[in-house]
Amino acid sequence: MTVPRKSLGGEDGFTLIELLVVILIIGILAAIAIPSFLNQKTKAYDASAKELARTAETTTETIGTDNGDSYASLSQTKLNSYESTIQTTSGGGNAYISLAGPGSSSANTYYVVATANNTGDQFEIERTASGNIYRFCAPPSTTGFPYTTGAVTTNTAYTGTTGGCVNGSW
Repeated sequence: MTVPRKSLGGEDGFTLIELLVVILIIGILAAIAIPSFLNQKTKAYDASAKELARTAETTTETIGTDNGDSYASLSQTKLNSYESTIQTTSGGGNAYISLAGPGSSSANTYYVVATANNTGDQFEIERTASGNIYRFCAPPSTTGFPYTTGAVTTNTAYTGTTGGCVNGSW
């Protein structure tokens, strides 16, 4: 004669409703978190381009110092020869200097433009003849940008908001 086993208390599982509620909560949290994560990647690409533009600005100032405060010889190649870490062509998912040169108003003006490789956003630093530094930015394919004629106060090519670019400045 076999003795029936006793059922231990608390062996009950979750109900279907409880499982569905948990899955729903996880889905809501994921819907909130994923767009924030994707936006952080865009910010990182733009931050890389901003830092490259700033590095190019410092290197440009070094070139100017070596040439009697003249930036007439400034080019992407010259930047790379002074600072080998400055990338001047697209590749490797890195930001790169897409334009660099002396401003057209005088030999003591310049501009450098860094492009974020994955977003295409452009970040420009310009120096005027009086020594003022201006920063401009625009998304890819903006008409009239970058503005490289040396008259930086009239740069109104972009006035929207994207990535690391707010109202055309950064």
